[in-house]
Amino acid sequence: MSVFIHPSADVSASDIGAGTRVWQYVVILAGAIIGKDANICSHCLIESDVVVGDRVTVKSGVQLWDGVRLEDDVFVGPNVTFTNDLFPRSKVYPEAFAQTTVRKGASIGGGAVLLAGITIGANAMVGAGAVVTRSVPDGAIVIGNPARISGYVTQNASGPT
Repeated sequence: MSVFIHPSADVSASDIGAGTRVWQYVVILAGAIIGKDANICSHCLIESDVVVGDRVTVKSGVQLWDGVRLEDDVFVGPNVTFTNDLFPRSKVYPEAFAQTTVRKGASIGGGAVLLAGITIGANAMVGAGAVVTRSVPDGAIVIGNPARISGYVTQNASGPT
């Protein structure tokens, strides 16, 4: 199974897994690692120091900045905002950007904002529009601003129950 890259995409990365689809107006910089069977929807940017696992979906309008790690089976909804610098200043760069990790099977709802350096636990769910300021435990559902735990899910072959 081959990689599909839309003609309007600008892909410099060479490590893209079989079956992955990259849609219109996506930019993927050299050094990024994209797994198998991923779906990168239109109008996304993926910087160099980013790892995207297998079977990940990244919906339109998402930027994955240096330091973002998405493990296998992650869903990132449209216009989710990741950050990678807790103290940003124009033309002042940290020695290394903070690493943000989204663990296996987690889902991030559209328009959510994730601050730098946190971990979203395995199978966790972040509600649409949530502002996540600290790490989320495995299986937790978080909503609101700031995001707070509203419950827990269990994961099976057909999804949350």
